[in-house]
Amino acid sequence: MRTLCVYCGSNSGSKPIYTERAMALGQRLARDGIALAYGGGNVGLMGVVADAVLEGGGQVIGVIPEQLANWEVAHRGLSKLEIVGSMHERKARMFDLADGFIALPGGFGTLDEMFEMLTWRQLGIGHKPCAFLDIDGFYSPLMGMLDRMVEERFLHPDQRQDLWHGDDIDAMLGWMRDYVPASSSKWMDEKRRNALR
Repeated sequence: MRTLCVYCGSNSGSKPIYTERAMALGQRLARDGIALAYGGGNVGLMGVVADAVLEGGGQVIGVIPEQLANWEVAHRGLSKLEIVGSMHERKARMFDLADGFIALPGGFGTLDEMFEMLTWRQLGIGHKPCAFLDIDGFYSPLMGMLDRMVEERFLHPDQRQDLWHGDDIDAMLGWMRDYVPASSSKWMDEKRRNALR
């Protein structure tokens, strides 16, 4: 793994532990020589994780849409800042840059970006590991929703297991390094899919 993409909030959240763990992740990436690709902001957890990598001597590539750069939320102290035309371009560029994806706590944008990567992987567009680095149980309700999707046969159990969820940075990075994508189809019923062809 040369570069990991981190999705996270442009706000810092309500608890100091969110900031503390974002800093810990950034410090670890720098120590391991793993570059950070992220959304290019200087605010919230985005700014925290980027600054931690930079302070540790690591490389940080920010990718930010022109609109957000014009709102003056772009981090101007990065190793490299790429300004793109749209959110769609941002996601595609970050996919190209990264060897895997990590979600820290965040809002709509964090979930949008991470679930697009999970969907692309499900469809065979990419085979890069996706991990939810949980902090203080933030993502536990979401994992419950994924389990419900499996129970109601909207999501294959193998694909539910084809992502990492936990709070241990060492375990997460080890899983990402050894990652082997699930080979199951997104279709729950192959006979039905074949009948539609």
